[in-house]
Amino acid sequence: MKERTAKRSHEMDMCSGPLLGKILVFAIPLMLSSILQLLFNAADIIVVGRFVGHQALAAVGSTSSLINLLINVFIGFSVGTNVMTARYIGSGHTKDISEVVHTSITFSVVCGVVLIFLGFFLSKPLLELMGTPDDVLDQAALYMKVYFSGMPIIMLYNFGTAIFRAIGDTRRPLYYLAAAGALNIIMNVIFVTQFGMGVEGVALATVLSQILSSGLVVRALVKAEGPYKLHLKKLGINRRKIVQIMKIGLPAGMQGAIFSVSNVLIQSSINLFGSVAMAGNTAASNIEGFVYTAMNSFHQTAISFTGQNYGAGKLDRVKRIMWLCVACVTVTGVVLGISAYLFGHQLLGIYSSDAEVIEYGIMRLSLVCAPYFLCGLMDVMVGCLRGLGYSFMPMVVSLAGACGLRIVWIFTVFRWNQTLPTLYFSYPFTWAVTFACHFICFFILFKKLEAIYRK
Repeated sequence: MKERTAKRSHEMDMCSGPLLGKILVFAIPLMLSSILQLLFNAADIIVVGRFVGHQALAAVGSTSSLINLLINVFIGFSVGTNVMTARYIGSGHTKDISEVVHTSITFSVVCGVVLIFLGFFLSKPLLELMGTPDDVLDQAALYMKVYFSGMPIIMLYNFGTAIFRAIGDTRRPLYYLAAAGALNIIMNVIFVTQFGMGVEGVALATVLSQILSSGLVVRALVKAEGPYKLHLKKLGINRRKIVQIMKIGLPAGMQGAIFSVSNVLIQSSINLFGSVAMAGNTAASNIEGFVYTAMNSFHQTAISFTGQNYGAGKLDRVKRIMWLCVACVTVTGVVLGISAYLFGHQLLGIYSSDAEVIEYGIMRLSLVCAPYFLCGLMDVMVGCLRGLGYSFMPMVVSLAGACGLRIVWIFTVFRWNQTLPTLYFSYPFTWAVTFACHFICFFILFKKLEAIYRK
């Protein structure tokens, strides 16, 4: 009985009781987990920047937008897993929960295998298309090929943790990532400093450490009690459930992929300024990543809390969840974004000792990181809409706002004034416009749902 109670304690009742405390209890471990995930990449960048050189630093950094472009459609499907699992938990449909879990885990491995081939065959051609400099190209392509060899493991982790978020458990993924993060840093240093490996060494360290975190996630699901327990003999794809997952996940993934297209265009524009500017941009982007992942925890919180309460028919709590997540993400974004800029020289010095690289990094932090809370607001609204089951609408709004406007900016404003500040200012401008549109859409849809429930 005690063992059963301990296992149940990992779950969270999102549909009753005070909301703010539960939101913070849910979001803070998720925030720390995301930061640990980002440390995988940070460790790669710091080690190659310090021990290999600024060209290797630029090589690793120049791949991030392209990696996101290739994997975001598949990562988006895990959003469908999160929403459908949370909704069925809220409505108490245990058989549906089990079907979603087994379908999702099977599908994650399939997605990972597809990504191995995409990464291997498309890495170098796409990097060339982005205008990656010759002194960086080969190293960047090598990093991507090794990184993508571990995609089945990375997908398995993302889908598994989506199930944990749906039941309200964000603590165990934090513990698993802590172990994997420590292993990643140790292997980074050993592979580069002892074995003389370059970018391929840090990519391999990331893949091997992800095996540990993914293995722990699967083990926890196998040992779980309740409808989300993973039975290896039941693995397979349920047609009805995969359609439901894809209905929500595909628009989310397409949104992420097309966001990455705009980021690839921006990275291509940054490449015009040379490898030193690329290195400064890489270091600053990595620092921003910590701010983003902290804010993104409230996006994930909004999805899970909204999904469970909508499944339980508690619309009054859905609106309160939205306002609380908006308040939390604003405070988080303002404090961390401005702090990153104020301490920019010290933080950038961790990545590189080159003064010119640091100055390029400061430029980006001042124009992108300081107003980063606008991106957090935009994402929270998307999370609330997805939690309600609306994924196509936020995709269209985001593509027209953040992506479309950004691309137009590159081909008009940036072409007229080709400077890095002009390029960077496209970020806060498009975030603000897109947030306003999502905010309006949420209240229009919410009124319609209220009218349906009254009937």
